[in-house]
Amino acid sequence: MHSETPTIEEPAAARGAVAIIANRRGELLLHLRDDLPVIAWPAHWSLLGGGCDPGEDPATAIVRELYEEAGLTAESLTELFEVCDVHGSGQIITFFAAVWDGDETRLPLSEGVKLQFFVPEHLDVLTIPPYIRAGIHRYLAARPS
Repeated sequence: MHSETPTIEEPAAARGAVAIIANRRGELLLHLRDDLPVIAWPAHWSLLGGGCDPGEDPATAIVRELYEEAGLTAESLTELFEVCDVHGSGQIITFFAAVWDGDETRLPLSEGVKLQFFVPEHLDVLTIPPYIRAGIHRYLAARPS
């Protein structure tokens, strides 16, 4: 007698999106996360972004997250690559790049502690999640000089 093993579908991996936002001076906008033990990477400098809602693609999620978190509409939003946050949320994170030349202190931050532009040379001294640091280094290595 032949038995068939039913195929069990694996649940789709959780997805998220973040944006590397640079100004025309080459500085990068970072977001200091709240110091709450219930969130991934508390009290770390990170990029604006977050998880995808059910059925939402990363491109839609990043537009929504930028607006929800900081009232930000970025120019020239470009999809870059994906990185897995293996030590934090476990999500597959899609990185985007954008240009924005405003005053970050005037943005209506709805979560987190603060937003601040940093020159890339100062990033090494900040506490940044490993997957975010790797994504930023990958972005900087591919950016034209």
